[in-house]
Order: sequence, then C-alpha cells, then structure tokens
Amino acid sequence: MFTKVRTRIAPSPTGMMHLGTARTAIYCWAVARHFGGEFLLRIEDTDQERSTAEATQVILDAMKWLNLDYDNKDNLVYQMQRLDRYKQVAQDLIDKGLAYRCYATKEELDEMREEQKRRGEKPRYDGRWRPENCVGEPIPEGITPVIRFRNPDDGVVTWNDGVYGPISIANHELDDLVIMRGDGIPTYNFAVVVDDWDMQISHVVRGADHINNTPRQINIYKAIGAPLPTFAHLPLIHGEDGQKLSKRNGTVSVLLYEELGFLPEALFNYLARLGWAHGNDEKFSREQLAKWFKLEDCSRSSARFNMDKLRWLNHEYIKEATVERLVNLVRPRLTRRGADLNNGMDLNHIVALIKDRESTLEELADGAMLFYNNEPVDPSGLGAQLKANEAKSVEVLELFLRKAGDTPWDKENIYGLIKAVLQEMNVKMPLLAIPLRVLVTGAEKTPSIDSTLEIFGKERVMQRLAEGISKWKELLAGK
Repeated sequence: MFTKVRTRIAPSPTGMMHLGTARTAIYCWAVARHFGGEFLLRIEDTDQERSTAEATQVILDAMKWLNLDYDNKDNLVYQMQRLDRYKQVAQDLIDKGLAYRCYATKEELDEMREEQKRRGEKPRYDGRWRPENCVGEPIPEGITPVIRFRNPDDGVVTWNDGVYGPISIANHELDDLVIMRGDGIPTYNFAVVVDDWDMQISHVVRGADHINNTPRQINIYKAIGAPLPTFAHLPLIHGEDGQKLSKRNGTVSVLLYEELGFLPEALFNYLARLGWAHGNDEKFSREQLAKWFKLEDCSRSSARFNMDKLRWLNHEYIKEATVERLVNLVRPRLTRRGADLNNGMDLNHIVALIKDRESTLEELADGAMLFYNNEPVDPSGLGAQLKANEAKSVEVLELFLRKAGDTPWDKENIYGLIKAVLQEMNVKMPLLAIPLRVLVTGAEKTPSIDSTLEIFGKERVMQRLAEGISKWKELLAGK
C-alpha cells in the first residue's frame, strides 16, 4: 500500500501545453496538497519523432507561469532515460510467461485485421505468437520482434473510479497489447505503469479519454505485482460551440493566454472551476482549492469553456492586483506598441487610473497608450459631435486655456477649473469635455477628464490645446 499521497502530471513534449493538461495538473496538485502529499512532474518523451527540447521547455514554462509547484524539480523523470528499466520489467514478464515476443509483420497484421472485418468481427490481435499457438514455428529471419503483454482471457477488470464510480470491462474485450516496440521503446500503456509504480503514484488523475487504457494498465499492474492506485478520469473540456476544444473553436495553449494578457491566478482559478465546484464559489485562492478539493465533487459531464467568464474573472484579479505588479507586466507591452516610456508620464499613475476599467493586460496596455500618443491633434471630427455649437465650444475652450495657467495642476483643482468655466460660460459639460478629450488625447473616450489631464501635465495640456484651438479656428474659418 501507499504510505503517502502522490500525484503526477505527465505531459508529452510534442507541442504546446493544452488547457486540458493544465486543468488535470491543477487537480493533481490539489489532490496532493489536500492530503499533504507530493505532486510530481514526468516528461513522457518516448515519441522521438515529435518530442523536442523546445516543447519540454514550454511545459516547464507553463507550469512555472501557473505556479504549479511540483515537488521533484531537482529530479524530473524523463522516460527516455529509463529504457533499461522498461526492458528489465518486460524481460521479467517474459520469464514469468506473462509476456512474449511477437514476430508478426505489419503486412500480416493488416491482413489479419482485414479478414476479421470481412467476417464482421472486431479487429484485434489473434494471439498467433503466444507460445502455445506457435509451437514448432521457426523464428522468422530478419524480423525484429515486439513484446506483447499476455492479457488474461477470462474475468472482468473493475475499478472504483474517483469521478465516475464503479467501471467494469471484460477481459475478452482486450487483446495482447504491445508493451515494447522493436526499437526498444516502450508503449504508453506499459511505460506509464512502470513509471507510476516506481514513483509510488497513489492517485492517477487524467482525462476521460484514457478510460479505455485503464483496464489494460490494471492487468499490467497485477502482472508486475504493483499496488493499484486510485484512478480518476476527468470529462473533457469543450469549446463554446459544444465541440471538443481545439484550435478551431478556442485558444488551447496555456502560454498563449499569457500573451493575451490573462493573469496566471485567473486562468488557474477558472480552470479549477471548469468541471469542479465548491458550492457557488466562483473566485477562490490556491489555498482554498487545496483545502476544498475532492475528486468526487468533479462533474461527470464535459465542461464548456467560456471566454466571457474567464475575462470577468481576470478583470476581478486585475482590480485586486497591485499597481506595481501591473506596471511591470504592462511595461513590455507598451514598449512593443512603440510607447516612449521616458516622455515624463507617470506609468504608475496611469495604471492606477485605468486598471479597474480593463479585463486583460493587453487592454490595459491599449488604454495606457492614450497617454503616449504623439499623433498631431486633429479637430476635424468635432463638428459632427458638437453640431452648431462649435463656435461656442471654442470660446469655452479658450477660457479654460487662459485660466489653466494659474491653476495648480492636480485632479481636484482641475475639476474645480472645469466647473468654474462651465458656470461662467453657462454651458453644459459636453461643450468643454468633448474638445478637451479630443484635442489633448486624440480620443473621444477617456477615463475621468480631470484625472486624465492631471497625468498629461499642465505644460503638455496647454501646448496641445493651443495647437488644437488654432487648427480648429482655421477649419471653422474655411466653412
């Protein structure tokens, strides 16, 4: 039996880290932390054609970004470093009569399956190289054999799934699967059992697409004399269209969400809630998840990804985040947009002003660019907004400019200046606020105008207003 709860996440380094893999990792982490156990990472790199060092780094980067702190950072398990171990276990099974070498060629196996289909049978290996079926058969020359596990012929494989409850599959539904290829590389179902045995994994938590693998693996566990872990299978994540999540109907790469401007704790929280619930709690900390998480609370139905809900949750986390942290995250995004961060603007002040308005870091950067726009002022669009009041609006703006010179430049005094100008000219706010926004910032919509003008600074505001009023008068004179 197991002395400690141990879980693992075992991705293949063949591309991006999928959202489904990330959610599974979060649940494995939560199980381990709930019981005070260990959460381990294993790199299943036996697909030598597709596995790359770059993809392995993507996995490590995604785990780090999500703050999934695995406990074997100094001792990661790579399957390709364990080939001797798999060969040893496979040979032990052969010695016990629980595995055998199969010399069937690909062509023979294809012909076998086609014949089974013609007879209306389920295609499956027919056991032709089981020792009792090939007595006296010569060993073919030039054929490198695979090693097949001798699956029990009778009985039923049953396990109590941590999510789905009792599941049973008859052994006659299973054939003798290949456990070692001719090149000495183990197959998935064999390697994962040996790895989980050696790593003392007590809970195997993975996607529901692995349910069909589980009875095969249970039979291998029993054959090698290893204790059975608790198996728990998670329903898959579907896109907003109800189809399996893919590149076509949703962003599936974990690190792409970093590029899109989501905070890691928001994606962590959202994925944890995507198929598991604790009452009506939508927003919770990592510590709360570890305290609350139980496999039996996971849904048996597929979860549906909802970008709007993720954006809402990210917005909540952005509002809570410190200005200092957001500034550090937004700064490189502004640099990529061409912003001159040395133009005298206080980025801390800017972020503090707009952070409650935006749902992602990308939107936060877009909003901050308002203060780094150096495009020439263009008053040509003001006519459509102010209609027949352009001339009056120019007078209001000129009064504002004259009074601004003697006004202390902070939010409260700017607000008082605006009120005083409106009262003296007896006009409504739009006649002043609209041209102020357009001529100073180049945008029709901004955060509160007093705060915006404070950040721009008196000198810049007055310079832009003077230029804008001059151009606006020229336009009006030409009408």
